[in-house]
Order: sequence, then C-alpha cells, then structure tokens
Amino acid sequence: MSNFFTVYHHLFDVFLIGSGYALSQWVVMRAGVFSVATAGLASIGAYCAAILTTKLGWPHPLSILAGTLLGALTGLLLSVPLARLRGVFQAIATLAFVQIVVAIGLFSDSLTGGAIGLNAIPILIGTKENLLALLCTIYVMLAISATRVGRAFEAIRQDEAVASSLGVSVTFHQSLAFGLSGAIAGLFGGLEAFQTFTLFPNTYGFGLIVAALSYVVLGGRRSVAGPIVGTAILLILPEVSRPLADYRNALYGVIMMLVIAFMPRGIVDTGLLYFRRRRLAAKAAMESQQ
Repeated sequence: MSNFFTVYHHLFDVFLIGSGYALSQWVVMRAGVFSVATAGLASIGAYCAAILTTKLGWPHPLSILAGTLLGALTGLLLSVPLARLRGVFQAIATLAFVQIVVAIGLFSDSLTGGAIGLNAIPILIGTKENLLALLCTIYVMLAISATRVGRAFEAIRQDEAVASSLGVSVTFHQSLAFGLSGAIAGLFGGLEAFQTFTLFPNTYGFGLIVAALSYVVLGGRRSVAGPIVGTAILLILPEVSRPLADYRNALYGVIMMLVIAFMPRGIVDTGLLYFRRRRLAAKAAMESQQ
C-alpha cells in the first residue's frame, strides 16, 4: 500500500489540483455562462502567490490568500464586459482574456521570468493542503447549490428569459459565479505554484482550457460530483493506457465528442437521472399494485 501511494502520490496531487480547476469551470457553466477563463484566473492566482513569496518575502499562506482574492476580483471585473455577451461570444472573449494573461506572462520578464519561467519557488504545499482545499471547496459548492443562489444559477442555466421573468437578476448571479470561479481558480493556482518549483506562462494556456472543459463535460454540469469524477477518469485513463499518455489532448477531444453525442448530460448526471427514473418507475409500480 505504501509503495502504491509513493508511485501515484504525484498523480493524486494532480487530481486534487485538477478537481479545483474543474470546479472553477463548473460554477460558471452552472450559471449559464460559456466561459473558458479558468486557465487565466488560475495563472493570475499562481503568479501572484509565487511573486509575493519569492520577491517580497510574504508567508505562503498570505500569498495564497492574496492570489485567491485577486482571482475573485479579476473574475468580477471580467464579468462586467461579458454581461453584454452570450453563448459563443462569451467563450471567444474569455479565450482572448486567457491569451492576454499568457502574453503578459511571456513578456513581463522582470516580474514573471518570461518564457524562462519564474524559478526557485519553494516547495511548501503538499497533499494534505490540497485535499483540505478541495474538501472545503466542495462543501462551499454544495452549500451554495442548496440555497436560493444555487437555484437561481440552475434557473439561469435552463432558460435565462424565464429566470428574469421570475425576478432573478441574471447579471448579479453571473457576476457572482465569475467571482466564485476566480476565487477557486486563484486558490488552486496558488497551491500549485508552491509545489512545482517553476511557473511557465504556457502552463495556463490552451491545454488547461481543454482539460478543465473536458472534466466538466465528461462528468456532468449539474452535480458537484460531476467535475470530480470527470477529472479522475481523464487523469486515470493515460495511466491505464500508457501509450496514450502523449496524446492526452487528442484523447480529451475524442472523449468530449463521444460524451456530447451519447451522454450530453455527462456520466454522473446521466447516471443520477437513470437511477431517479428507475426509482420513480418502481414507486409507481408499487402504488399501482396496492
């Protein structure tokens, strides 16, 4: 057992961080926003935390908190121009935002290290901290889902016009979703910064966009468990099939196409719907026999 944990320890940490990014992506999609800004928000949190500690000498917990707050603030500011956009235009605008963040990271040599990367970041975060952060994030997401805010997110996702007619403020709730997404991405970006030794701008580029979207689409966009399960499956598959490890992005694309075609709700949401229908059918059959 100890050998198993030693061999797959790094993969488990990657799963925990990836699950955080997946939840950041999930919360905006839950509110009916087609955003791919998670990668850029994670980059902001990671670089903020790393720079504050390596260049200014801040304690790493305060640096991670600052990265979390900066991610949330950036998400809120990003929601202002995006309030006028819908659908694919939101995706294009947030993709442009990610590219801007990557470009700033590449050309701000004195601050971010440029293409060479920001080096000599102390390794201060481990599995316990990652797991605690993920559990707290899951708890917050579950708590929000059970409140009026969560129900407003679901109403907006299903039909924005109907939600507005019921008195739900679409702009407010989508801005709130962006703020939550930025906070989660900034938190896990900061955590990742203190366990990689070096940060590169391209780490938070198109590859992470595809990965975060894949986690949510594969697992499901309604339940909190969906992104977690999607992350686990997509990280385990290359390990199970080692020859496919070099084709991870292509594998993600193929899986997304298959899931969208045959299970558009995602694996978890499709399974939950299936069992719910069976339970209702069994209940109806029992009532008919009485």
